[in-house]
Amino acid sequence: MAQTADRLVLPHVVPYGPTFAAEVRGVDFTQPVPGECARTIHRALMDYKVLFFRNVELTPEQHVAFGRLFGELSVHPFSAHLEHLPEMMLLDNDEDNPVFATDVWHSDETFRLEPPMGTILRCITIPERGGDTVWADMGAAFAGLSDQLQHFLSGLEAVHDFQVFRRKFDDLPPRERHAKLAEMEEQLPNPTHPVVTTHPATGQKILFVNPQFTLRIKDMREDESRALLAFLFQQAAIPEYQFRFHWEPNAMVFWDNRGTQHYAANDYYPNRRTMQRVTIKRERAF
Repeated sequence: MAQTADRLVLPHVVPYGPTFAAEVRGVDFTQPVPGECARTIHRALMDYKVLFFRNVELTPEQHVAFGRLFGELSVHPFSAHLEHLPEMMLLDNDEDNPVFATDVWHSDETFRLEPPMGTILRCITIPERGGDTVWADMGAAFAGLSDQLQHFLSGLEAVHDFQVFRRKFDDLPPRERHAKLAEMEEQLPNPTHPVVTTHPATGQKILFVNPQFTLRIKDMREDESRALLAFLFQQAAIPEYQFRFHWEPNAMVFWDNRGTQHYAANDYYPNRRTMQRVTIKRERAF
């Protein structure tokens, strides 16, 4: 971020999508990011839900420090991370380490009692073609439903689970697998979240179910729940609610996990794609 002798030059925010997504320019990540700059970025995140930055030069330690400007960071319970930085999740996929479950629409970690506020993902290496990520504006997705369905959904609750990650333990001996799953279930008991949430900062109504982690709608018959969720899951796939980002080395995206879902296209296999990510567990007050 540039700074003149007499004043701080704040980042420039350039809106992209019709309902969400913006580019942020003018941040120098090689230096500590000042508080007023972080406040500007946070305001933009609340307005646009998904922010992207290009040509971001920073170390993993600086990446973690940037994330901490916005709140407490979490450690993912199932994914690889840098040995000396447990908050820094490593997504390094190629022929020998295929993608695991990121090519499904989801909001990050809704299997937690308190799902994270946001995620900051930076591209390290990308194939010549493919590897885009798509985000869906779940506020727009809810607004696009009929008034009658919006009214029906309000007040419903859904049960979430780390279901996809249960496969991580499939290769363990049966007794060890059972013990490990019991341990994780104790740490991550099935939370119940509203099907429609209210964003704590903006007040916008958000459709908050996703096919990766939502098990069922509470107090409905299984067939009713399955049919309703199948319809609601499809709302993220509507192009008018989407923003697609083509990655390049040193590009970085910061998204509000409470108001969006995302899908990482696995169209680059068996080539290599490497990303580094921090997740903001609990938001600080701005």
